[in-house]
Amino acid sequence: MGRIKTTLVKRSAENFLDKHPDLFKTSFKENKVKLAGVGEIKSKKLRNKIAGYLTRLTKQQEKA
Repeated sequence: MGRIKTTLVKRSAENFLDKHPDLFKTSFKENKVKLAGVGEIKSKKLRNKIAGYLTRLTKQQEKA
């Protein structure tokens, strides 16, 4: 069982994915760097959580 993501993380990740669908890939490290360039997220911890959730969403989309 994993940890539950907050609404802020989910909503932010879905907004970034809607605005930039081709930018994010299945690599956490790449998503973390790209997210730092696209979004203005001041907290490193929050940026990493959003990047991780983006990675999960992109993997789910590829699987479907």
